[in-house]
Amino acid sequence: MAEKFGGSRWFKEGYLDNRTPGLVVGRLTFAAIGSVDVCLKGDFKSDIAGQVIALSNSQFSDDVVAGHRLGDFADPQLGAVSLISFDPHPLLDPHPYLEWFSLDQDHYRIELAVGDAWIVERAKIQDFDETSQRLREQFASQLEPRTSESKSSNQEWF
Repeated sequence: MAEKFGGSRWFKEGYLDNRTPGLVVGRLTFAAIGSVDVCLKGDFKSDIAGQVIALSNSQFSDDVVAGHRLGDFADPQLGAVSLISFDPHPLLDPHPYLEWFSLDQDHYRIELAVGDAWIVERAKIQDFDETSQRLREQFASQLEPRTSESKSSNQEWF
């Protein structure tokens, strides 16, 4: 089952950058845990591919429960894009949608209201250049799936 961050209420704001083909980097801020670096293998869906997107959740709630649920959320988030789009499905109204899997195969999903995400204007893209480049250099080489035993193989069976 996917972690949906309290119905997406625990996601506050951030940005994601897909200007390097096959790689998405950025920073996302959550209730209780603050900013988290992100580096994912993959691309945005074609409606926003190759862009920098900014996100600000109009439904954000700094809920006490968030600290308990998100306490073990990895920083950085390394993994693979499942779907990142402003128009995720033809049978749904367009809306910002972020979905990814961590290297440990943890599943995460954030759905936002229309207007809570936008493509960053060219004149403002340089505001993200330094952080995005640092994230690419620091984490891109770590995106290979982990070869350790899966979580289920570490469980004891009675």
